[in-house]
Amino acid sequence: MTGPLSSRHAVYAGSFDPFTLGHQDIAQRAAALFDRVTVGIGINPEKHPLFTPEERLVMAREVLAPLKNVDVRCFEGLAVDFIRGCGARVLVRGVRTLSDIETEFTMTLANRALDPEIDTIFLMASERLTHISSSLIRQIALMGRQSAASKLEDFVPSAVVPQLLARCRPPAAG
Repeated sequence: MTGPLSSRHAVYAGSFDPFTLGHQDIAQRAAALFDRVTVGIGINPEKHPLFTPEERLVMAREVLAPLKNVDVRCFEGLAVDFIRGCGARVLVRGVRTLSDIETEFTMTLANRALDPEIDTIFLMASERLTHISSSLIRQIALMGRQSAASKLEDFVPSAVVPQLLARCRPPAAG
């Protein structure tokens, strides 16, 4: 996309593996602040995600379908390049803890050096969701197989639970 970048269009980028209630909360709040929000599912070849980019895309689209000003896309490469390609000027990041803030501060400085026209805003996680992380959810689903089904809805949208349980199902005894 060429032309001026829009400050009314924001990108919420992440790996979203899996998409959590915390991610949903940040996306909803960003959608209330901006005319348009693009959720960018980053593809990092160095990571070993639980779900493929296409699976994450389908889950995020299903969860965010009620938000008419939100679209979901996958991207490879630098977030700032994706944001610019979307015609946006704002990167939204959710933060839960002080360690998140430290990590995000470093990333923001790098992004600013790469593209000074793109600004980052931080949305604090809602208090009831600060303990949720994708890695915690993967651990619960993998280790708590029997009790996980009823508990996972405390961490992920209900549309994500079946895919998460199916992916974390133990191998059949042979």
